[in-house]
Amino acid sequence: MKFIDTHSHLYSEQFENDRTIAINEAIALGVDTILLPNISSKYTNNLLQLCNQFPENCFPMMGLHPCDVSEENFDSEMQHVEIELATNKYIAVGEIGLDLYWDKTKIEVQKRAFIHQIKLAKKYQIPIAIHVREAFDEAIEIVESLNDNTLRGVFHCFTGSIVEAKRVIDLKDFYLGIGGVVTFKNSGLDQTIKEISLKNLILETDSPYLAPVPFRGKRNESKYLTKIAEKIAEIKNMTIKEIAEITTANAKKLFHI
Repeated sequence: MKFIDTHSHLYSEQFENDRTIAINEAIALGVDTILLPNISSKYTNNLLQLCNQFPENCFPMMGLHPCDVSEENFDSEMQHVEIELATNKYIAVGEIGLDLYWDKTKIEVQKRAFIHQIKLAKKYQIPIAIHVREAFDEAIEIVESLNDNTLRGVFHCFTGSIVEAKRVIDLKDFYLGIGGVVTFKNSGLDQTIKEISLKNLILETDSPYLAPVPFRGKRNESKYLTKIAEKIAEIKNMTIKEIAEITTANAKKLFHI
């Protein structure tokens, strides 16, 4: 079985001492393709170095995370994203979006960055990986307003209701990124997934964050993607092999890998 971890930050500081081990352990369990969204210009070198080290397994995205955008760095960070997209090969623009959990005062600059980066994705005809936290309505309204046959993407770390899920699916070329939260006892995400076709889902870890049960509270790793697949198989009354085949095909279709 082959899996694709569509969202992982293995280049981050949390893997400084055992990054190669973590990747090889994931590959050994069938998670042999790992997609790496950027956070800001501070991480670009580490991101690209890791992809150069594992060119058959790790693939980079380029984008500015909403929590890292400000009025002070907007111009320089957007310029960085533009130059990188123009000069290097990236599989997506990400992760981008809106986050009102930590700071609600930056909503307008976050929206500007989000819209600008969506337009860059359309220019280069690559998908977007969307981060949304406590801002689903605001984020999807922006995507709906810019949506056309050149735009596709994923709402990463989706934890919403069936109503929100259907709104994403109605965009046509968008997927729901399902991670460790689906294994959490009271998340309610299992009920949402019961009502959604597997053709609309892709798998992710968001490592080092949001480790699935039984590793909740510990550092998440790409190898734990199998635990997420096992939970979805249980919810859908399918085999883990079927989950692997369908979600991997979905990810390949979205990211053209």
